[in-house]
Amino acid sequence: MELASLLETWGDTTVLAAAGALVGFVFGLTAQRTRFCTRAAVIESCQGQLGPRFAVWWLGFSACWLAVQILVMLGALQPQTSRFIAPMGSISGAVIGGLLFGAGMIMTRGCAGRLLVLSANGNLRAVIALLVFAVTVQASIGGVLAPLRQTLLAWWPIDGGAGRDLLQISGWGRTGGLVLAALALASAVPLYLRQQPGRWGLGLCTLVVGLSVAAGWGLTQAIASQSFEAVAIQSISFSSASAEFLMRLLSSGTAPRFGFDAGLLPATLVGSLLGALVGREFKWESFQAENKLGHYLTGAVLMGLGAVMAGGCTVGAGMAGGAIFSLTAWLTLLAIWLGAGLAWRVHRHMGWPV
Repeated sequence: MELASLLETWGDTTVLAAAGALVGFVFGLTAQRTRFCTRAAVIESCQGQLGPRFAVWWLGFSACWLAVQILVMLGALQPQTSRFIAPMGSISGAVIGGLLFGAGMIMTRGCAGRLLVLSANGNLRAVIALLVFAVTVQASIGGVLAPLRQTLLAWWPIDGGAGRDLLQISGWGRTGGLVLAALALASAVPLYLRQQPGRWGLGLCTLVVGLSVAAGWGLTQAIASQSFEAVAIQSISFSSASAEFLMRLLSSGTAPRFGFDAGLLPATLVGSLLGALVGREFKWESFQAENKLGHYLTGAVLMGLGAVMAGGCTVGAGMAGGAIFSLTAWLTLLAIWLGAGLAWRVHRHMGWPV
């Protein structure tokens, strides 16, 4: 059945939710099987090595990067209309938000996406941190933390359009973006083969992790081009999706209308749970003596506020936004890396578990 027929039969919101569910399920399943984790990649780099966890992260990121640029070259994606480029942004929000998110990621032992995967695997520490993260996201959007967020964003605003598009700023154009993405993947493949020799299945799953993020862009763009309603093109991002899911659980009357995010988070949980069951890795885990509850709660708050300020998490801003060469998305990714590295060094200095 053609997409236009699906939209006419089921409506925009249902088709968008189904697209989010499909993308989320694939991401959750493959991210669980590969243990895809930005935090682990940061820690390895802080230890002075590009080890197996960094190799997995770089392979997934570069696959996403190249797939998105291919979509752009084929005319199947118009990144200039996305929220990472079209509207006004904030340099201060990207940098400060990224630093906060990176520090929180170390304290909670995972970014938002990783906490979601761990929650579906029976990790109760991740469940609590994810709930606090979702509450903080909502408080930062329209609650008690909103004035602080707005103040920090106003420190260094940036106009939307060409000023947020790195390919236009640099003059490289779309061809340059495709070449850079291809070079990134060309460097990721041999690194992965050195660090994970013979693990072809893991490598393929890692590629699918990146391709699922690209698929989010492609599917929502396709729906937007066929719909008579205004449809925002987007991809995987767990900050807004987690807040929406929490609102839907508490009161469906106040939750946003169904869309891509409505299907994304629950399907990611299901995919991760399936991966854990298939791999016989599901295990109930709670707090132990070495697991500091205060660290998890503080880290979740930092991540929630940081994600809203920066416009997304490591996947939402770092991968999805970075793959379309958004200036603020790349600043967020770099700031997350820096904030996580600084927090890791503080933890090591204080003798806290990392």
